[in-house]
Amino acid sequence: MAPALAGTNPHVLLETDRGTLDIELLPAEAPLTVAAFIDLVNRRYFDGTRWHRVVPNFVVQDGDPRGDGWGGPGFAIRDEINPVRYETGTVGMALSGPNTGGSQYFITHSAQPHLDGIYTIFARVVGGGPSAAVLNAIGMGDRIRSVHR
Repeated sequence: MAPALAGTNPHVLLETDRGTLDIELLPAEAPLTVAAFIDLVNRRYFDGTRWHRVVPNFVVQDGDPRGDGWGGPGFAIRDEINPVRYETGTVGMALSGPNTGGSQYFITHSAQPHLDGIYTIFARVVGGGPSAAVLNAIGMGDRIRSVHR
């Protein structure tokens, strides 16, 4: 997990039942995905959603307003595969097939090289140890209280 550094990339804060995650967005690597994510944040789309998928030592997944893994925003984002790699705290766009990104995203608990080049990476968790503790504490059904810039 990357330490928080002063930079030019935008950040959002995910306020969860378990604490706060500082998410650095990567607009140079995935401009369409970041723009769509920021639009959803500004519309408070994620507020009150629940982590509907938690796989220890792999990922946590959110962004579904239905809470069952099948909901979405009503639009799709084309894939933006980039050279960033899946390390601990990498944020990727969940898909049901090629070019089907929308609102569901996942955050990796550890390096996941088998995902590289398949799912759009558009952000990463920063903040080192405190963020890692929050990420590792998230359980199935825990809530996103709010996401804000």
